[in-house]
Amino acid sequence: MDDDLQVTDTIALPRAELMWRFSRSGGPGGQSVNTTDSRVELRFDVAATDALPEPLKNRALERLAGRLVDGVLSIVASEHRSQLQNRRAAEERLVATIAAAIAPPPRPRKRTKPSKGAVERRLTDKRHTAQRKQQRRPPAE
Repeated sequence: MDDDLQVTDTIALPRAELMWRFSRSGGPGGQSVNTTDSRVELRFDVAATDALPEPLKNRALERLAGRLVDGVLSIVASEHRSQLQNRRAAEERLVATIAAAIAPPPRPRKRTKPSKGAVERRLTDKRHTAQRKQQRRPPAE
């Protein structure tokens, strides 16, 4: 394995900044269910990292505010039976989360007017619906 997690072409997270914790995974298992620490918790300090440029770090802190505890992002993986697979899953999730957090904001929607034909069709349909409902009423005496 190389020593950095590649987030984008220009941004990589150094593995030295990743903090790992291992524990027993919940759920059903086999003979080794009570002895293997296959659950993985990956922690990454977004607030203290130097891997992200300042504007991207601020954007990530803002977008991940609900998931951060003291500026630290925590990702848990326990879906696989082996610790190595859970480590890889946690790394992939971390990369995806950071990539989504530092992505540029979407371009604002350009407002457009409905075409004359669309307006005409809408009004025609409205008239037909009103006429149909008018015909359902009992005749006035």
